[in-house]
Amino acid sequence: MNRDTLAQILDLARWAPSGDNTQPWRFEIVGEDQVAIHGFDTRKHVVYDFNGRPSQMAHGALIETLRIAATGFYHVIDWTIRAGSPEDAPVYDVTFRNMPDLEPDPLFPYIEQRVVQRRPMRTQPLGSLQRRSLEKAVGKDYSLRFFEGAIERLKVAKLLWDSADIRLRSPEAYLVHREIIEWGERYSKDRLPEEAVGVDPVTAKLMKWVMGSWGRVQFFNRYLLGTIAPRIQLDFIPGFSCAAHILMQPRTAPTGLMDYLQAGIALQRLWLTATANDLYLQPEMTPVIFRWYARAEQKISIVEALNQKANELTEAFESLACAKKDDSFVFFCRVGVSGMPRSRSIRKDLGDLWVG
Repeated sequence: MNRDTLAQILDLARWAPSGDNTQPWRFEIVGEDQVAIHGFDTRKHVVYDFNGRPSQMAHGALIETLRIAATGFYHVIDWTIRAGSPEDAPVYDVTFRNMPDLEPDPLFPYIEQRVVQRRPMRTQPLGSLQRRSLEKAVGKDYSLRFFEGAIERLKVAKLLWDSADIRLRSPEAYLVHREIIEWGERYSKDRLPEEAVGVDPVTAKLMKWVMGSWGRVQFFNRYLLGTIAPRIQLDFIPGFSCAAHILMQPRTAPTGLMDYLQAGIALQRLWLTATANDLYLQPEMTPVIFRWYARAEQKISIVEALNQKANELTEAFESLACAKKDDSFVFFCRVGVSGMPRSRSIRKDLGDLWVG
């Protein structure tokens, strides 16, 4: 494979989703038809990256995007996890094989079109064909639970409302939030641009000032109902204003890196299939992540009241999903029809993602 073709494939693959646009991967050319993907996670400083699982799922989404991208250039890939590489910094060795008669994957055209929609969407119900195509996209190892209709969407909106209260009162989450927003921007290569966050301009200006220090956050939360406006705009209204919420559950409980990579592969196929069906999608991972903490009996915060709230949220989530304590959740999102978002996260230039 020539370098131009390889660069075009990787240039598409870098559009894979990752939490808060962290892009936890770097590329290295190790041979004529070989690339090494140097993965990493953010578990040491990002409270949402529980045991590195979200980053590992992002790695899986990248690998699947790379596979789909390669088919557009008549190549298939084989990949392995490099022996001896640590779980928090795995290396994936990828080999490309040319197949001149290969048909591009049907999801190939949607790699760059896939985008997050954080604002309210229409409540137009999913069609039966849309629902079946989403179920088919994740494969036989996963099942999808759909929360549709006004009553179920309202229950999920309430769950997100409660989850956001934990998120916005946590000093650990504050350390993440203050870094991930690129204020005053419509596009961002390595963060979330302000215009894509999902709040109105007045609330955005207030958020920027309040998030300047943890002391301000505490004061507003305690005395001025500081969590109310963002929770309404970011969680409750979007939580109700959609076609459906979708919970992805593995049929076998994931136990290690490979399982979360496979979950990321399924996640990306779900998202690209939604895009192909003229649907937008927003991940809603905090209830899943807080449940991971609760069921592992790990603390989210130094604030004990928030750990208790996470336990209560977990029980409410399981009740809503008619799930048992040992059932596994790996992805939660909402989907619906809307106009194209005016703002989005883009990606680092390919030249900034090389190592070696």
